[in-house]
Amino acid sequence: MKIKVIHGPNLNLLGIREPNIYGPLKLEDINKNMETFAKQNGFDIEFFQSNHEGDIVDAIQESLTDGTNGIIINPAALTHTSISIRDAIAAVRLPTIEVHISNTAAREEFRQKSLISPVVAGTITGFGPFSYHLALIAMIQILNELKQGQNK
Repeated sequence: MKIKVIHGPNLNLLGIREPNIYGPLKLEDINKNMETFAKQNGFDIEFFQSNHEGDIVDAIQESLTDGTNGIIINPAALTHTSISIRDAIAAVRLPTIEVHISNTAAREEFRQKSLISPVVAGTITGFGPFSYHLALIAMIQILNELKQGQNK
């Protein structure tokens, strides 16, 4: 089974960008940690990062035909503005988890509203880079439950 992890705008700058908010880990380190855990649990994992909304929509849509079973997405700032990402997630109807490194509910008012949350299985926010690991644990659980349900 395959999990696709989609990173939105500016996440390529992790480790450099506001480490007091986002921590010192680089995106490559987060991906490497997730890849190790996914493989230990028998899952394939694919990573995608873009600063462009349309590219993220394309990556979500491609999940319909590329063998993806579940999506973990950090839409970053697009969380609060992108109806097209929301609609793409709703359209593909794959289990999806929204993840954020910072606690968006405790930040600026404009960061407290997610257009993505209503169309995902759940949201994990505020645990720093560990938020991604928690999302991966949750996605593995969801996919294992779906697989068991199909085998009955």
